Amino acid sequence: MALEHHDVTCVAVSRATLAEIEALKQRMGWRIPWVSAFGSDFNYDYQVSFTKEEIARGKVYHNYKMQEVEIEEMSGLSVFYKNMAGDVFHTYSTYGRGAEELVSAYVCLDLTPKGRNETGPGFNLGDWVRHHDRYDRDDFDFTEPYQAASSG
Repeated sequence: MALEHHDVTCVAVSRATLAEIEALKQRMGWRIPWVSAFGSDFNYDYQVSFTKEEIARGKVYHNYKMQEVEIEEMSGLSVFYKNMAGDVFHTYSTYGRGAEELVSAYVCLDLTPKGRNETGPGFNLGDWVRHHDRYDRDDFDFTEPYQAASSG
């Protein structure tokens, strides 16, 4: 992408350790800048990660409202601006389906007769998207994000 010509950098952030991130990037052949928020409050500060205690209380603050969640991680996209003095400002966040335009497969599928064909169990992206080495697995666990690659 030509984002750098617009003074823009896109970076992914995960709570995984940097070693886990780098191993996945290598396995998948990904080159995206990706950093670790492991051991920090970053994901909690931007309401995309939740403690087990928060979930047990019944509702968490996500997507600008209190709502029930069943998992510790939700999606989100935030934009920051760094001025010439080096000060960083949070300028925008979106959650839930607010960042779908960045998933190019959605854009293509939305043009087809079956659309996204999200038929369950979650009726979302997780129903059909896999890492490229997991599409042939019959035992894929939709609730476990860190599954080993298929051996076949």
